[in-house]
Amino acid sequence: MHDILVPAMGESITEGTISKWLVKVGDSVKQGDLLLELETDKVNLEISAEQDGVIAEILAGEGDTVKIGEPVGKIGAAGAGAPAQAPAAAPAPAQQAASPAPAPQPAAAASASASAAPAAASSANDGAALATPAARKLAREKGIDLTAVPARDPIGRIHASDVASAGTAPAPKAAPAASAAIDKPTSNSNKPEERKRMSRRRMTIAKRLVEAQHTAAMLTTFNEVDMSAIMEIRKRRKDSFKEKHEVGLGFMSFFTKAVVGALKAFPHLNAEISGDDIIVKKYYDIGIAVSAKEGLVVPVVRDADRLGFAEIERSIVQLASKARNNTLELSELQGGTFTITNGGTFGSLLSTPILNAPQVGILGMHKIQLRPVAIDAERMENRPMMYIALSYDHRIVDGAEAVQFLVKIKEMLEDPETLLLEG
Repeated sequence: MHDILVPAMGESITEGTISKWLVKVGDSVKQGDLLLELETDKVNLEISAEQDGVIAEILAGEGDTVKIGEPVGKIGAAGAGAPAQAPAAAPAPAQQAASPAPAPQPAAAASASASAAPAAASSANDGAALATPAARKLAREKGIDLTAVPARDPIGRIHASDVASAGTAPAPKAAPAASAAIDKPTSNSNKPEERKRMSRRRMTIAKRLVEAQHTAAMLTTFNEVDMSAIMEIRKRRKDSFKEKHEVGLGFMSFFTKAVVGALKAFPHLNAEISGDDIIVKKYYDIGIAVSAKEGLVVPVVRDADRLGFAEIERSIVQLASKARNNTLELSELQGGTFTITNGGTFGSLLSTPILNAPQVGILGMHKIQLRPVAIDAERMENRPMMYIALSYDHRIVDGAEAVQFLVKIKEMLEDPETLLLEG
């Protein structure tokens, strides 16, 4: 019998949530076949079989939180197909409960069946068999006899919530009570509602954003950029650029270059706080916020100061594609020194971005909009303008420094030639 274990995924990840099982008990698998999908704080992983065999048991169900190294299932030898397939038939659970593999799980039921009449043993085993894997796992942890747990399921199947309700510890009882109070509002009870559990990534995003606001002395300063020069360059060069480099010339490469140039001029924006020390980074790994289905992620463009426009655009396209396909590696999300986020792609005209801790600066881009601009005392022109926002940690970045940083970015974007010299 071979355990299906949760693999190690990096120092910062200690647990994950099973989002989907791709196999069921009794399925034959070969080495390398995908078994389940695991959702973590930062990336989604697919766990594969490490040997040929038959799925003998599933120890943790979809939605369960599991720790690194924890067994979530068992693979039996390929020749043991008949017992492994037993759960598919009605009387099969009795055989599975009596088999050596799941013996640690139904210890109480096995003891009862050994001392009781055959009819009683059959009843006890049937009760254990009609429990979900998550319910069996929770019952083992709490030492609860599944035969004593009443089922609320119409077909008599015991769920993890039934086991939690049957526990004697006060903590598990408190949660259902709170849930019931929310589920039964005093008014508008007939209004349609939907309740769903937050994904692990969404919970992590929420936690980190709240931590950033509670930890940092965050402040935001604003400016606006005349995008005429950049738009003229893109219009004139986009076809030849794409033909030569096989990637489009977007705005992000201009902003990345401008950020690098400004960070070189104001290095405290490329730093972090460690205890009583300030660590100033001498490299420029720029995080680019990407909106994916599961939530916002910030893959990192490494050594952006050493990359040309085409290399930056190519890196951003590749990282964004991997983010939306949930194929980002953990190393591609770690270690950024500064972040750029573009709410303008969704139509945002102005916003205050939240710091991506432990970074101390984040630049927010917004929608390009034609606005009347005073050219001199007598002339007005409609220009493509963009508001930009810099949120920064006031603990190590002074207001004057932040304002000058943003002005520096404005100047380089309005005179793109300087990006080649300073970016």
